[in-house]
Amino acid sequence: MAFVTHQIIRTITSSSARNAAIKHVTIIGGGQMGAGIAQVAASTGHTVVLVDTAEDILKKSAKGIEGSLKRVVKKKFADKPEAGEEFIQKVMKNVSTSTDANSTVQNTDLVIEAIVENLKIKQGLFGALDKAAPQHTIFASNTSSLPITDIASSTARLDRFGGLHFFNPVPMMKLVEVIRTESTSQESYDALMAFSKALGKHPVTCKDTPGFIVNRLLVPYMMEAIRLYERGHGSKEDIDVAMKLGAGYPMGPFELLDYVGLDTAKFIIDGWCAMEPDNPLFSPSPMLNKLVAEGKFGKKTGEGFYKYK
Repeated sequence: MAFVTHQIIRTITSSSARNAAIKHVTIIGGGQMGAGIAQVAASTGHTVVLVDTAEDILKKSAKGIEGSLKRVVKKKFADKPEAGEEFIQKVMKNVSTSTDANSTVQNTDLVIEAIVENLKIKQGLFGALDKAAPQHTIFASNTSSLPITDIASSTARLDRFGGLHFFNPVPMMKLVEVIRTESTSQESYDALMAFSKALGKHPVTCKDTPGFIVNRLLVPYMMEAIRLYERGHGSKEDIDVAMKLGAGYPMGPFELLDYVGLDTAKFIIDGWCAMEPDNPLFSPSPMLNKLVAEGKFGKKTGEGFYKYK
């Protein structure tokens, strides 16, 4: 009877912990996306630890967050510079950094991973963190293209694993895609939705399908633009102008591809093609493959579909 009572208490305690508001957040990956998530979480009163492999990366991340906050303050506190400075200091106090992920996750409610888009690396990371994090801790990946279920398979907390797909730049973009796998519990899903809203974001729900909502529509659109150009049915310039003036898009598909990165677009479409080789939407592009092979990734390399000075 004592054993049964203990199990009931443990279950109730665990459930209550998961239903509690997320206050302590660990973000793995100090790049632009990870730092952006850290900034937004810290700005909304969460205690944040940003984790990466090297102190130099973390110093750059912290500097980037402070610089971004200064830009926010210029608009938000234009007439109150002292209040703006106080806001920056308050937010920065909510952010700390670490190179020890296993130690950091021992006292966190939520882990958000924002590292390289490599399934094995993500699985290795979460597999190790799963052994160090408390039972109540929820894991989430910020992946834009990999299946959440595959990433979660390296852990023993499938019910406490989901996707939180933010958009760049995180402080500016209101959307968050909350990805629920077949194993994600209602409690974990509710917590992820509540956390997204607490950040001031607008969460939308999606099942664990390739590309979720935005990229599932956006990437095939960009790929079809390339195929249209490959077939000689329109110049890249005219296709871009047509979509901006005819559809009201702020950028044409080729401008957007160069902004996102041709290497990123190729990585996504290659991964989807491997998962669903018979899906024509996921067919690779010889032109895209050639540009990537030549190291022409877009704006970040100075040349993609267009040249940049």
